[in-house]
Amino acid sequence: MSTPAGAGGVWLVVVLGNPGPSYAGHRHNVGRMVVEELASRMGSTFRAHKSGRADVVEGRLGTPGAGPTPRVVLARPTSYMNESGGPVSALAKFYKVHPARIVAIHDELDIDFGALRSKLGGGDNGHNGLRSMRSSLGTGDFHRVRVGVGRPPGRTSVVDFVLSDFASVERKELPLLLGEAADAIECL
Repeated sequence: MSTPAGAGGVWLVVVLGNPGPSYAGHRHNVGRMVVEELASRMGSTFRAHKSGRADVVEGRLGTPGAGPTPRVVLARPTSYMNESGGPVSALAKFYKVHPARIVAIHDELDIDFGALRSKLGGGDNGHNGLRSMRSSLGTGDFHRVRVGVGRPPGRTSVVDFVLSDFASVERKELPLLLGEAADAIECL
């Protein structure tokens, strides 16, 4: 594996979400929306990785001319969120990325809509995508950018809530949230 965070090398930015157009606007896929914003900033489009288990964009993130910018691989696993650990682990091995240089972007129920939190390491807090990554990588010592989607209203089940589209009021604020999340990843 490559060197840990702080040293040179590649960063792997992965999204925890579900593939396909039927899931595109769901709260569970807010991470996919963020990584698409990052790809747009890089002026690139996703292409199938030779592993067949993810779509990737390779390039650099950051402000041109502001000093060296790190090499980054943006990845959208083509598996469902609950099975994303295998593709993430395969990409980490392929690109020789240490877990401390992996950033997972995902939705977070315990954070209000519109808020962001980032951290290094931690448990999975019941998030099946994180559980799959921890299991496949053999560690939870990777970065997380947690995008708040809030709690379900009333008696709405968690599954129904995260597998539904954002409300119309939220959709108006979503571009700002996606931009702030992309900025947070660039700061890492």
